[in-house]
Order: sequence, then structure tokens, then C-alpha cells
Amino acid sequence: MSDEEKKRRAATARRQHLKSAMLQLAATEIEKEAAAKEVEKQNYLAEHCPPLSLPGSMQELQELCKKLHAKIESVDEERYDTEVKLQKTTKELEDLSQKLFDLRGKFKRPPLRRVRMSADAMLRALLGSKHKVCMDLRANLKQVKKEDTEKEKDLRDVGDWRKNIEEKSGMEGRKKMFEAGES
Repeated sequence: MSDEEKKRRAATARRQHLKSAMLQLAATEIEKEAAAKEVEKQNYLAEHCPPLSLPGSMQELQELCKKLHAKIESVDEERYDTEVKLQKTTKELEDLSQKLFDLRGKFKRPPLRRVRMSADAMLRALLGSKHKVCMDLRANLKQVKKEDTEKEKDLRDVGDWRKNIEEKSGMEGRKKMFEAGES
């Protein structure tokens, strides 16, 4: 056996010894903690739960039952209140953690671009091509009467533009335009 092998074996043996010593210490600590918990439990029970003394008469026994029942109801109410508070706080924690996650921003918001799209195209994009919806935006508008202006009256008096052009064509039409221009 070489020196290195002896050193290796000694190191391994020392490691094993330290490991077993640590396990023994941990086991004694666990036993001490269990005993301390048991003592603490006994002290708590002695403080909060007085020893039960059963009365001899039926009337006293009924009164004791009523007191115990009232105490059970109060404890149940407290338990229910604490459960509700716990649920409320867990819900708040979930909401806050979600907000934190959103604020931290694991996702990048894409830059928005302005898109020109008709109402029908928007509906088609939202609802899909299966739905054929026609949105006439002018259907619900009020009808407004326009006041007749002189220009509109003149346009109505002129009538069809083709007739007007036929009248002005040729020599007679030019003569009429010339006469109208002189006056």
C-alpha cells in the first residue's frame, strides 16, 4: 500500500465517522424538539382547557353542555372568519403577483400601426369570412332637408345636360351664347 492509498482510506474513514456523528447529533436534536413540542402542547392545554369536572346533577350537566356548545359555536365562527380572511389574502396575493408579472414585462408590446379598414372588413376580420355582415353606416342617419339655393334651382332648370349641349351646338347655339354674353 502506498502513502496515497493510506491517506485516501484515512480520509474516507474520517468522512464516515463525521457522517455518523452528525447523524447521531441530528437524531438527538429531533428527539429534543419532539419532547419540547409535547411539553409546550401540555402547557397550552393546561392553560386554555381547564380539567373537566363532571357535575353530579342533570341540571348542572345540561348547563355545562350549553356552555360547551356556545364555546364551540364561537370557535367555529372564528375559524370561519380566519378561513375567509385567508382566502381573501391568497386571492389578493395572486392578483398582486399577476400584476407584478405583467409589470415586469416578460412580453414585448409590438408597435401599433394605423390600419385603414372599412367597417365591413373589420367585421369580416373579427367574425371570420363565414359571416357575411353588411354594415351600412348611413342607414341610421337622419334625413335632413336641404334649403333650396339659387344655384341648385338653376341647375334644376337647366335639366338634362345633353339637351343643353345640343342646343349650344352648331351656329344657332353659338349665336345664342354670343347674344347672352352681350347683355
